[in-house]
Amino acid sequence: MSARFPLSRRALLSGVSAAAALAVLRPVPGRAADPVKGGTLTVAADTEPRNLNPAIVASNGVFYVASKVVEPLAEMAYDGQLTPLLATGWTGSPDGRSITFTLRDGVTWHDGKPFTAADVAWSATEIWAKKQNLGRVLFKDLDAVDTPDDRTAIFRFRQPTPLQLIENALPAVTAVLPKHLFDGTDIDKNPHNEQLIGTGPFLYKEHKPGEYYLLERNPSYWGENQPYLDRIVYRVLPDRGAIAAAHEAGEIQLSAFSAVPLEELERLKALPDLAVVRKGYEGITYQLTVEVNHRRKELADVRVRRAIAHAIDQGYVVDTIFRGFAAASTGPVPKTGVPFYTADVATYAFDPRKAEALLDEAGYPRQGGGARFAIRLLPAPWFEQTRQMGDYLRQALQAVGIDATLVGNDDAAHIKAVYTDHDFDLAIGSPVYRNDPAISTTILYRGGLPAGVPFANQYGYDDAAMNALIDQAAVELDPAKRIALYQQFQARAADQLPLIVAAEFTFITVASRKLHNVATNPRWATSSWADTWLEG
Repeated sequence: MSARFPLSRRALLSGVSAAAALAVLRPVPGRAADPVKGGTLTVAADTEPRNLNPAIVASNGVFYVASKVVEPLAEMAYDGQLTPLLATGWTGSPDGRSITFTLRDGVTWHDGKPFTAADVAWSATEIWAKKQNLGRVLFKDLDAVDTPDDRTAIFRFRQPTPLQLIENALPAVTAVLPKHLFDGTDIDKNPHNEQLIGTGPFLYKEHKPGEYYLLERNPSYWGENQPYLDRIVYRVLPDRGAIAAAHEAGEIQLSAFSAVPLEELERLKALPDLAVVRKGYEGITYQLTVEVNHRRKELADVRVRRAIAHAIDQGYVVDTIFRGFAAASTGPVPKTGVPFYTADVATYAFDPRKAEALLDEAGYPRQGGGARFAIRLLPAPWFEQTRQMGDYLRQALQAVGIDATLVGNDDAAHIKAVYTDHDFDLAIGSPVYRNDPAISTTILYRGGLPAGVPFANQYGYDDAAMNALIDQAAVELDPAKRIALYQQFQARAADQLPLIVAAEFTFITVASRKLHNVATNPRWATSSWADTWLEG
């Protein structure tokens, strides 16, 4: 299931390879030996999520604020390992039916109550497995969580569950809630879905709608000598041009998730006080996809889907729609998705003549030298690039004889049309890859899903071979065998093209050069910022 930003202003950008994604366009200066304590960090926020609870809504717009307050069991790190947070260690049983977590001692909730294994057990069974957009898939086989003592939580599964998968999911899926504030309440209406109480380095203090969120330093945080900042102010700036102006005026020290318009970056990175950083998003790579309604006879033919792929100039998509800040994709796992990614798959070079030949072969010749057939194309409204891709694809299809009519909707109407009503032929989407194919990617390809599940396979595609690969990988305990299965999954997806992945992109941060420890992990904007500090 794909998490996404709730509004369209979150946009663009990635490196052209995993290595390039680690590059910094203009390096932040070397770290000083001794971090400075104190100071207010003012950052741009271009959305105001209605629900800030990351245990329920695992999306980057929520994590941006909430990850400083509510902590998961572990966080991603650049060395390929995980940084322990509320869990200090974990082991899986040989049969894959249990995972034992050792929890951190001496942690307190922001209201002074002790953090215990009961909080983890309740969060897992009552929230992650039942209510969270990602966890409902990942923890569907969670049977119970045993708590033999306050520092131990034993997750028990009805089916073998790979430790590798759960480890990869820990940063995005395991935000822990205080049981004593949620248990026995109407969870959906609990005021602490916004007035967050967590264990993290910052306390939630205030939200003034349309103006700001305010977080303040947690003086009782378990992290040694952290956090450094006194407070973080998220200034609500829905206009992206205003964010660039606020940087120039020194009114903000940070904007994340490519909140600054691309056309402003060259000018801003030339300013001596600002750095433009392309690092820190490798764990949350987005993809630009063409979703295909297989209920439509013409589109159910793989030759037609391959023709559409050949009609798309990925170079144009990368260079013009993303202005070079993206990469061409080969399939459902992006190049940043190591160790699962493989380039050993079928590819479809831009070749309109081949596209036309495939359409002729499929039995759809041009009628009187004109169109072969007509379709309805629905670009997702939440990114500039999804809308622009709709305009481009309409022209690309017209060039090979497919008459596409663009249908524009707002967020809610688009989700209903594509994922509930299936009232589309092609749609432009933007799923996110979160560190493991089983977290938010295979759900785009698995057949037999109930109608109405957003950011899932609602395309009428149901392939026995694909389903078997997905199901086998879901219970494969050996990491090497599991990787091999997901590489076969990519090969099958590239061959059959149930949907077409045109490009992959992440984001850019603009930061004051006085701000230190920026982009220190692959999910930095959605992590705690406990070690981030500001020069006086």
